[in-house]
Amino acid sequence: MSFIEENLTQEFENELKYLKLLSNQYPTIAAACTEIINLQAILNLPKGTEHFLTDIHGEYEAFNHVLRNASGVIKRKIYDIFGNSLRQDDIKSLATLIYYPEQKLELTLKNEKNIEDWYKITLYRLIEICRYVSSKYTRSKVRKALPKDFSYIIEELLHEQPDRLDKEEYYNEIIKTIIRIGRANEFIIAISKLIQRLVIDRLHILGDIFDRGPGADIVMDTLINYHSVDIQWGNHDILWMGAAAGNEACIATVLRICARYANLDTIEDGYGINLLPLATFAIDFYKHDECLCFKPKIENSKDYSEKDIKLIAQMHKAIAIIQFKLEGEIIKRRPYFQMEDRLLLNKIDYKKGIIKLDGKTYNLKDNNFPTINPENPYELIPEEIDLIEKLKSSFLNSEKLQKHVSFLFAKGSMYLKYNSNLLYHGCIPLNEDGSFKKVKIGASGHEYSGKAFLDRLEILVREGYFYKNNPEAKLYGMDIIWYLWTGPDSPLFGKNKMTTFERYFIEDEETHLEKKNPYFKLKDNEEVCNAIFEEFGLNPNISHIINGHVPVKSKKGESPIKANGKLLVIDGGFSKAYQGQTGIAGYTLIYNSYGLLLVSHEPFESTHKAIEEEKDILSTTVVLETGVERKRVGDTDIGEELKLQIKDLEMLLDAYRKGLIKEQR
Repeated sequence: MSFIEENLTQEFENELKYLKLLSNQYPTIAAACTEIINLQAILNLPKGTEHFLTDIHGEYEAFNHVLRNASGVIKRKIYDIFGNSLRQDDIKSLATLIYYPEQKLELTLKNEKNIEDWYKITLYRLIEICRYVSSKYTRSKVRKALPKDFSYIIEELLHEQPDRLDKEEYYNEIIKTIIRIGRANEFIIAISKLIQRLVIDRLHILGDIFDRGPGADIVMDTLINYHSVDIQWGNHDILWMGAAAGNEACIATVLRICARYANLDTIEDGYGINLLPLATFAIDFYKHDECLCFKPKIENSKDYSEKDIKLIAQMHKAIAIIQFKLEGEIIKRRPYFQMEDRLLLNKIDYKKGIIKLDGKTYNLKDNNFPTINPENPYELIPEEIDLIEKLKSSFLNSEKLQKHVSFLFAKGSMYLKYNSNLLYHGCIPLNEDGSFKKVKIGASGHEYSGKAFLDRLEILVREGYFYKNNPEAKLYGMDIIWYLWTGPDSPLFGKNKMTTFERYFIEDEETHLEKKNPYFKLKDNEEVCNAIFEEFGLNPNISHIINGHVPVKSKKGESPIKANGKLLVIDGGFSKAYQGQTGIAGYTLIYNSYGLLLVSHEPFESTHKAIEEEKDILSTTVVLETGVERKRVGDTDIGEELKLQIKDLEMLLDAYRKGLIKEQR
């Protein structure tokens, strides 16, 4: 037998083994045929709606509202159905009920005089909306989404037409009975949540869930319970992932940022991490230090006493100094990170209170360093060693934090290719001429660039968290995680340096500058975007880059649409800390079967006002692209998978008919 014949035989045997396994799932010709028909039908359904959000930064109230209203999709659906028959006030009330059914029902029950009529009208309207939003899915998919308590009833109502004479009484009787037996409230809550679920088929989060805002833990709980989500890691997410892995520099940085924004409740209440050791340490060493450079950024200072603010400032300074020492250890341990310029503690003249940088001398705004030995400034004193060990133990043993970070690993990645869109948080490191920058990783000096660089980094990040039985690989992975937070060629950070020390201690703003990677100048260049598409195996003619990380300064006239629509930056200032720069409160992106919609949002006032006063987020929608033909499931990545399944089933069908595999009857 020739080599070719032998390999063909082996290939045939392997194929037959696979088909025999497949026959266990589809044991007869009829079963295989039914599934082929089913999959072929699914390919012709409209594609599901995708929802893109980025840079949430713990702003859980605004995030929660945008998720509930699907960036205005729900209200648009209400207008589609009832735009010509309902008043604006009625549409607002109906939308608010769908967003917040429990809370809105409570208010309605207090104020509505004829509650039975209200129930009847509302139930009919909600069923009509639910029927409309479920129409693009198979019955099977809708059935899986139905709440258990009402699955049979909702399915009946969705698929029966009340205007048909033979079914009218049946339909009406279901509605009357729901009201009569006192289950209307529960039914309204269930169907409202079903509508929320059905209007969005998949949620994409382009990074930076953590830091600044007060409720990153609440955002994470919401995402864990969401029906379909993926996450592209941001630099702030990777920082928390490093802290959860046990990287001491990441732990110190997480605590510093939480202190900076007076957001220690997330640490203590959200994740159960004990901050008493840090508070005690800060009081011991900074008792008589006002720590003026470390006063927290507080949105509402009325929530804090002067004593509270002073203690937070002391904790802030204490952990910042520890952070600089711990970062120094990593920089010295990994010289190929090329971050020696970030070793600043040894450049201070502690007696004179000055520092020399790049040939210039600067006065320090603060020269009280009780824990620094000028002869060995990066050495941790015994009390600091004890403190960081206690803090590390708290981070490693926080069940909730570990659960959240495990979810980030399960659903997250450095980038994602999905339905001809390339999603990532920060940048693809480039040279000034637009070519992909080659970056050395590891002592071996091996260079990576473009897609290969991001792929290699993701492997190392996972090793830093999961390689518990390989201390050397784990330590290197954790150092890489820290590098991704702050390193000069980090695709998540995208700047040549992070000038944290300078911003605290030096008045001259010239020292605060952080030079962005050339990517941020070149992202408006179509040729550069096309090169990125080709690098990641995407068709430049139909693809888009969806990007977060750098807030778009809308109030200065900056557009989120770059490179003639090939690249979309959707960070518009979800975080309140950025809204002064951006002038808005974030962008979100909707990709439905008709095309791409970019939605800009005004600041969200509060959940209370959204419910009590029916104040929705004011949003402006821009249609970016509309297709000549409506996109079907067959045009998506899932469609490609279904086509492969159909091909396999057709091969199984052929094997049955030729007698290569016997039907199981």
